[in-house]
Amino acid sequence: MSLTVRQLALATLDRQFLLERRRLDVAEAVRRLCALQAQTPASPYLALWNRVQDFAPEDLDVAFAHGRIVKATLMRITLHVVHAEDHAPYRAAMLGTLRASRLYDRRFTATGLTSADADALLPELAAFLEQPRTGAQVEEEVTGRHGEHARRMWWALRTFAPVHHEPTGGPWSFTQPNTYRASPAAPAATPQEADAGVQRLLLAYLHAFGPASAQDFARFTLLTRTAISKALRELEDQVVPVPVPVPGPGRAALFDLADATVPADDTPAPPRLLPMWDSTLLAHAVPGRLMPPEYRPLVVRRNGDVLPSLLVDGQVAGVWRAVDGGLELTAFRTLGKAAWQGLTEEAGKLSTLLADRDPAVYRRYGHWWDKGFPGVESRIVKG
Repeated sequence: MSLTVRQLALATLDRQFLLERRRLDVAEAVRRLCALQAQTPASPYLALWNRVQDFAPEDLDVAFAHGRIVKATLMRITLHVVHAEDHAPYRAAMLGTLRASRLYDRRFTATGLTSADADALLPELAAFLEQPRTGAQVEEEVTGRHGEHARRMWWALRTFAPVHHEPTGGPWSFTQPNTYRASPAAPAATPQEADAGVQRLLLAYLHAFGPASAQDFARFTLLTRTAISKALRELEDQVVPVPVPVPGPGRAALFDLADATVPADDTPAPPRLLPMWDSTLLAHAVPGRLMPPEYRPLVVRRNGDVLPSLLVDGQVAGVWRAVDGGLELTAFRTLGKAAWQGLTEEAGKLSTLLADRDPAVYRRYGHWWDKGFPGVESRIVKG
């Protein structure tokens, strides 16, 4: 029997713990969610608040401080939080993409530096980053060898070298300037390690976001079609094809874990207040499973900002932001009484959490609201 479009959305919500919060250790939750987008320090905290029952931000502080979870540049060449045991294999999977994104970029090649120059610095960088250092300190260290090009060299290295962001305190564990430390991951990955890493990442991705197509996985990672096809062949006993919801020309084949299940079509989806760049909105080919196409330009801005979103019945229905003493909820369509009641309850709880941490979270993105959202209804909820 073919899955419905709604079942695909429900599967994502279920595997992301957005149908029901789970009582889990925060590090184990991160492992089971594959990876959390961490472009802003607050987002992993708010992602887990949406997903973990009785979530305590202090637990995530401790997990970062003890190195049980790691923040590093990985999928889509952006910052993610992953379980410490997953960092090395995920990095091996992504290393070719990470290197190419920097070493073949005009901003690097215009300096006249080569990939050999970058690789030659890796042992020195690892030794220097045995202790936490800021980016400015690394650039100063590199200046002795590469002078005016030190900044571009570090720009490349911080993306693909085995380094991670070191927690520095503050309400969300990471503050400016960014601080870096050497990772135990190997500087390079053998072809076998890269292949094994792609397979491990694919299995984790399907566990967290499946069923999904090869195009979906490519969107989530920016891995090549060749690497993904090879992983699917190697995992043919564990990853199986599933019927697409609407067969026809151009419909991508879907895959899932052999023992995976999908919720029934009539499963209710509770309201949620997703953080900026929530992984559920970036895990599948555009427009995604939870994003009505007509709302995408309002939520995903031209520069790539993905605004904090309201979920109603499993679909994005608006955005939210912190305001004085509470949250402002902005709906893109008329919502019923029950939907507003559910959103208000969630907003009250989130506002209380933010009051103890950062009442003006995401303040730097307020300019998107200044531009306005057409045809909407807004409500302010106090904590």
